[in-house]
Amino acid sequence: MDAIEVRPDLRIPAEEIDISFVRSGGPGGQHVNTTATKVRLRFDVTGSKALSEPQKERVREVLGHRMTADGELLLEASEHRSQTRNREAVVARFAHLLDDALRPRPIRRRRAVPRRAKERRLRAKRDRSEKKRLRRPPEP
Repeated sequence: MDAIEVRPDLRIPAEEIDISFVRSGGPGGQHVNTTATKVRLRFDVTGSKALSEPQKERVREVLGHRMTADGELLLEASEHRSQTRNREAVVARFAHLLDDALRPRPIRRRRAVPRRAKERRLRAKRDRSEKKRLRRPPEP
């Protein structure tokens, strides 16, 4: 693996990514107790040369909950029984998360509430009020 292509204009060099294998927890019997199939991916966002400063800031903003205090992005995959498939899964998840984090968000523009919607809301309020008024006991 020489580089991970996040998008056509962004490739993360393999030197910036640390992939290690650890034992997977949970059920599985003897197989799971002897093989290290869980894959852990570490990517140092702060020290990356592939990302610009605005991109690093954006990744920290969007994926900060997945990062360590040192600025490393941590991902794990253990859904498959083989190291190879878990490695492919974690790399694909990494590329997808990074691409999604770097995608510009559309600017939300406030719009006026349409007149028909306002009229419909007020009519519904009047109808509810009338219905409840009719449920009250008559005044003496």
